[in-house]
Amino acid sequence: MESPQAHSEARPGSSTGGDVTRLLSHCSSGDRSAFDRLIPVVYEDLRRIAHRRLASERQDHTLNTTAVVHEAYLHLINQATATWQDRVHFFAVAARVIRNVLIDYARARATGKRGGGALRIPLSEDLDGGREPDTIEFLALDEALTELRSLDPRLERIVECRFFGGMTMKDTAEALEISLRTVERDWTRAKAYLYRSLDPR
Repeated sequence: MESPQAHSEARPGSSTGGDVTRLLSHCSSGDRSAFDRLIPVVYEDLRRIAHRRLASERQDHTLNTTAVVHEAYLHLINQATATWQDRVHFFAVAARVIRNVLIDYARARATGKRGGGALRIPLSEDLDGGREPDTIEFLALDEALTELRSLDPRLERIVECRFFGGMTMKDTAEALEISLRTVERDWTRAKAYLYRSLDPR
């Protein structure tokens, strides 16, 4: 993963916010075809997010960026006519979907259905605040996030938006309808908790 300085304060991808919000408005009005027109607009954004999550995985794994985006699309299409607020809301939902796709895949691999071996990711600056990267298993991260949710559900959502969705602090605050200051404080708390839970040393 890139460092926070490289991407954490950039909006998730390069799609035009106005276009995405307009298409989402049509979706919310019941126009399912608008969702098909939406995907090409946000496709590169979703690919970029998925690529960051898979960048450190072994070359022989069967899941790739395109596969993640395809699976995410299949999940998102079921929510095509949901009440979408705007582009930020869409990427907050997409973050959770991408998390679920990766966790489902990791579980399948862990049981030997897709060749065995755990899907691993770097625990780098996105979570640990600048320490040297370690590698963790997605299943361990999911378990830690589930525990985090029991302590504070908002902390889990912040991690989803930031880590799985590549969203900025500002966009995360907007998506969760809380203040920027609250996101900054809770992001620090969430990172500290996850690093303690996932630190292999």
